[in-house]
Amino acid sequence: MTNETILWTGFAAIMVIMFTLDMGVFNRKSHEISFREAAAWTSIWVTLALAFNIGVYYELGREKALEFLAGYLIEQSLSVDNLFVFIMIFSYFHVSRKHQPKILKWGILGALVLRAVFIIAGIDLIERFSWTIYLFGGILVVTGIKMGFGKEGQLEPEKNLAVRLIRRFMPITKRIRSDKFFIHIRGITAATPLFLALVVIESSDVIFAVDSIPAVLSVTRDPLIVYTSNAFAIMGLRSMYYLLANVMGMFEYLKLGVSFILAFVGVKMLLTHTAYNIPIQFSLGIIFGVLVVSVLASTITARKKSLL
Repeated sequence: MTNETILWTGFAAIMVIMFTLDMGVFNRKSHEISFREAAAWTSIWVTLALAFNIGVYYELGREKALEFLAGYLIEQSLSVDNLFVFIMIFSYFHVSRKHQPKILKWGILGALVLRAVFIIAGIDLIERFSWTIYLFGGILVVTGIKMGFGKEGQLEPEKNLAVRLIRRFMPITKRIRSDKFFIHIRGITAATPLFLALVVIESSDVIFAVDSIPAVLSVTRDPLIVYTSNAFAIMGLRSMYYLLANVMGMFEYLKLGVSFILAFVGVKMLLTHTAYNIPIQFSLGIIFGVLVVSVLASTITARKKSLL
């Protein structure tokens, strides 16, 4: 077995074991996830990601390990936007905290498949048409500037194309009666608002992937590193949502920090084939430093406001 095969096998084993525990043991029934449970699962996923990073170091070397860590941090920072969107989607469809875990579980599974498709397509485009790296870099720079200085967009699920198609061809119940996506009423199969919420979450991930995949590709174009760093960050997203949902307002400057990271990795992409190519060690330091400063600034500001 090659070193990469060992890592792919280890990654697959981790995912199968964790999926089995999640779906078959701990979350068989819908329930509201407590802060303590969310903290425990967040710690588990971060620990697994770091353990896998150590495996990358021993199997592929220091450079690949740094690339994985940088990709993981980028994806985790971009997940902040996902959390804001989750809050708005659940609020719009009146989804209770008891039913949210099931939607997030299937949404994350769908995201893993979508990210695999985007990663394969992105790497293939760059290898076939080298100029696309400048296109991706430009998109990241523009997105970073818009995120940092643009106005917040309003969530309008009813204008979502997938939602409109579902409403046209399938009846939708008005109330959430259980944790089911579909129910049978008098011989008719109808979708529930839970299914519409899942559809909006999946379609929003397509938009997020347009940012996150090029961002990680600015660090590395190794499929193993790109996908596994994305997957570990995405798998910890559900528990992170419950950990941070009630305190998202405290992270005032985190969005600004994420916008800077996007613009930075965009510039890194634009400089790929020049004499000013930014080394991975420097990139990792910038990404980590910006995240730390953003969180610290947000925490200090939140404490000052609470004292007023």
